[in-house]
Amino acid sequence: MPHITLKMYQGRTEEQKMAAVEALTAALKESLGCSDDQVSVSIYDYDPKEWGEQVFYPEIMADKKHLYKKPKYKPL
Repeated sequence: MPHITLKMYQGRTEEQKMAAVEALTAALKESLGCSDDQVSVSIYDYDPKEWGEQVFYPEIMADKKHLYKKPKYKPL
């Protein structure tokens, strides 16, 4: 614990993904006081055309109870 699921548009390199994992891990270690061994991260890549129906509306806009930061964009 904790586990982060990162969902984003496809097209990032493995190097960019690993940089994101390292930054997210560091942020969790600092803010939550957990160790590196306790953090796990999953990454899912989406085609921009799939984003709205698979992520934006069912997960982001519909889940108001768990959404701590609202986006200021509309999907394609």
